[in-house]
Amino acid sequence: MTFRRGARLDPGQVRDMRGRGGAVAVGGGLGGIALLVVVLLLGGNPSDLAGLINGTTIGGGGGAPNSSLTEQCETGADANTRDDCRIIGYVNSVQDYWAGAVDGYQLAPTTFFTGSIGTGCGQATSAVGPFYCPPDAGIYIDLGFFETLQTRFGAEGGPFAEAYVIAHEYGHHVQNLLGVLQSGGGGTGAESRAVRTELQADCYAGVWAAHAVDTGYLLPLTDQQVAQALDAAEAVGDDRIQEQTQGQVNRETWTHGSSDQRQQWFRVGLDTGDGNSCDTFGADL
Repeated sequence: MTFRRGARLDPGQVRDMRGRGGAVAVGGGLGGIALLVVVLLLGGNPSDLAGLINGTTIGGGGGAPNSSLTEQCETGADANTRDDCRIIGYVNSVQDYWAGAVDGYQLAPTTFFTGSIGTGCGQATSAVGPFYCPPDAGIYIDLGFFETLQTRFGAEGGPFAEAYVIAHEYGHHVQNLLGVLQSGGGGTGAESRAVRTELQADCYAGVWAAHAVDTGYLLPLTDQQVAQALDAAEAVGDDRIQEQTQGQVNRETWTHGSSDQRQQWFRVGLDTGDGNSCDTFGADL
């Protein structure tokens, strides 16, 4: 997706902690929010997550955008030429949309990190992939994940595959604000609440994509860009990952949905542009 050259970026919505890491992974990732949200869905105390996993101490994901991002990520033209500025542009656009769509929307920071990071959910490493942490309402991502999405998961990649990842994580933030993540019940299996939670985040990502141009940051979507998002959704389906890693598919252990389901619900959001269409909890999966 191409950014409008004159669009003004807001690096203040991103905290750059790259090169300042330390400690151990807990879970998460685009394949889902894994332990970070599963503990919450199961009725546990997310503030105890790190202790449950490895006895680590809860850390803060604090920090401010460094001068490099502030100086180098000013406009859509910068987003068209720099990877980190492009992600800032997606963050700005996604939050601009949801701020107008959800009453009382609260801005959530995205934190760039390398190696490892302390969060309100405990310590995490790059190995967990992108994740949303409900206790501190923040998104965390090592930008190297986008290469992993291609090399490990077999996705085509591309800018709008990245947009899908960011919009999916902000979908979890919307769920958190609406109380979905506090409703209890997670489990595993093709009909589980965990799967329905992930599919709704995919649908919310599609809803944003339907309105992305209206936020003023982006030019109209092309068919190729939509295909990049759908390809990324397919790459992180439970069935595809299980087939690649285990050689067989076990629906009883799914936590995020099949490739077809993830594509389907992104498409539902994109085609309707309406968050009310994303009722994965009442739908037949």
